[in-house]
Amino acid sequence: MIAVHQMAGAFSPAECNEITRLAASGEARDARLVRQTRDHNLRRADLVWLDDVSGADWVMDRIIDLVRVANRDVFGFDLQDFSESAQVARYGAEREGHFDWHADIGDGPLAARRKLTMVVQLAERDDYDGGSLEVMPSANVVVANRAHGAAVIFPSFLLHRVTPVTRGARQSLTIWAHGPAFR
Repeated sequence: MIAVHQMAGAFSPAECNEITRLAASGEARDARLVRQTRDHNLRRADLVWLDDVSGADWVMDRIIDLVRVANRDVFGFDLQDFSESAQVARYGAEREGHFDWHADIGDGPLAARRKLTMVVQLAERDDYDGGSLEVMPSANVVVANRAHGAAVIFPSFLLHRVTPVTRGARQSLTIWAHGPAFR
């Protein structure tokens, strides 16, 4: 069976709050899809790319360590780099924030090289209703841990979604590890 690897406490609550603070200092943009297309029926969120935010370098160091260990222990994929910036997404109830079923591997030059997706829960579980990250490794759906600082890592070809947020706002950190095409 294809693994969905969950790690409680991947980031401490203080680190989650710092990432959220850093993202708030950046310029939020309306979320787009691969090739910069926009479809609010498929995805409705605001994004901040951490490469654009001063003082966020430490986040990438932590991400690299977490993905390296998970890949060694669980996946064994041929990973080469992180070619895209980490992003902080905000799914707010005021916009019915969501991201319908999709896979992260796409047709773009970077999206085609995505091998692992990591999503970290930045918001407190009681800060919002709805907004569950669901991953479908088979006929059964795996719901990601909503604990503050929990991370989930899964192959980028798996279908996943964020259900509509009905109260408050869900904030998460997402990154992709890249490598040669799957065989």
